[in-house]
Amino acid sequence: MNNIIPPTRVHVHFDVDILKRFRIVSLIVGGLLIVAGIAGMAVPQFISALASVFLGWLLVTAGILSAYLAFLSHWRSMIAWLKPVLLVLIGALFLFYPVSGVLTLALLLTVYLMLDAYGSLGLAYELYPLRGWGWMTFNGICSLLLAALLIFAWPAGSAVLLGLYIGISLFIDGLALLFLGLSSRMKTAS
Repeated sequence: MNNIIPPTRVHVHFDVDILKRFRIVSLIVGGLLIVAGIAGMAVPQFISALASVFLGWLLVTAGILSAYLAFLSHWRSMIAWLKPVLLVLIGALFLFYPVSGVLTLALLLTVYLMLDAYGSLGLAYELYPLRGWGWMTFNGICSLLLAALLIFAWPAGSAVLLGLYIGISLFIDGLALLFLGLSSRMKTAS
C-alpha cells in the first residue's frame, strides 16, 4: 500500500576543463565584486549619484545611436523615431534631476534584487547535489531581504540605501562566486 518513491541522487558530470575555467573566472570576478561592494558601502551617496548619472548618460548615448540608425533606415517613419526620442528624454531626466533618478533607481533596484533572489535560488536548486549550492541559497535569501528593507525605507532613505544596497549586493555576489570557485577547486582536487 506504500506507493512512496524513495529519493534518488542525481550525478552530474562536468567537463574538467570547463570546471577549471569556471573556477578561475569565478574567483577573479568574485574578488572584483567584493572590492566594488566595499567601495559602495563606504560611500553610498556617491554610488547612488554615480548610478543615476551613469544611467542617464547610457540612455542618452543609446538614444543618439538609435536616432542615427533611424535616420539611416527609416528617416520618414515617425514610429522609428519614438524609441530614440524616449531614450534621450529619459536619459536627460536622469541627468538633470539626479535626486528623482535616485528614487527611481531605488525602485528599480528593488525589482533587481527580487529577480536576483529568484535567479540565485533557482541556481542553488539546480546546483543542489554539487558543493557550493548553499552559498547561492544564502545569496538569494540576502537579496530578498535587501529588497524588502528597501521597500519599507523608500523614499526617505533612498540615496543612502541605494548605494549601500548596491555595495552589499555586489559584496555578497562576490562572496558567493568566490566560495563557489573555492569549493569547485576542492572538488576537482579530490
